[in-house]
Amino acid sequence: MFMGLTVLENLRVARCEPEGVFGLFPALKPLARRRVGNLSGGEQQMLALGRVLARHPRLLLADELSLGLAPLMVNRLLDAVRDAADTRGVGVILVEQHVRKALAVSDRVCVMRRGEIVLEGAASGFVGRLSEIETSYLSA
Repeated sequence: MFMGLTVLENLRVARCEPEGVFGLFPALKPLARRRVGNLSGGEQQMLALGRVLARHPRLLLADELSLGLAPLMVNRLLDAVRDAADTRGVGVILVEQHVRKALAVSDRVCVMRRGEIVLEGAASGFVGRLSEIETSYLSA
């Protein structure tokens, strides 16, 4: 993103239809003329994700969408990712340290430790195994 440009200017540079992004994240519409550098971290993350999703990708690689954000903002972002997967068939690879939130929006889970997969399976099978997941990726 270009911090010195406004939200609308960033959308133009990215060749995105503003209404498509504002449809995903209505909270950005009143901020359309604000410089991106003056947005909160959550607003910047909504803009970044909105720009990507408005381009109708086939695959989304998302690394730590939640980093430093309030829980409500994280929920908005992850809901948008889940919706893109469900309604548009976007494949998603999500790297996320908040296990509960990741399980809530995932179909499958791979837990890695030092570059190797140590747990893998359907997300629904891991809901009651949070401590096992955390031990797997936190252990030395």
